[in-house]
Amino acid sequence: MPIRRFDYLMSKDDVIEMQGVVVEALPNATFKVKLESGHQILAHISGKLRMNFIRILPGDRVKVELSPYDLTRGRIVWRDK
Repeated sequence: MPIRRFDYLMSKDDVIEMQGVVVEALPNATFKVKLESGHQILAHISGKLRMNFIRILPGDRVKVELSPYDLTRGRIVWRDK
């Protein structure tokens, strides 16, 4: 059985990483995050944070990955103290 390559998926280089502060916790592990640029986005928790039970609370500084296709939604990949 040949190994499938998912070339159509976005590579790690295509994402935009930004810092922000969690403003509000919403249902289904979704958060409102205010970016350093002043914009507010909706962000969900990445799988690694979810697997390791990393709690994210309003006021936490986080690193967010944004897709270049939709800059209003993102993925939280790191939580700073």
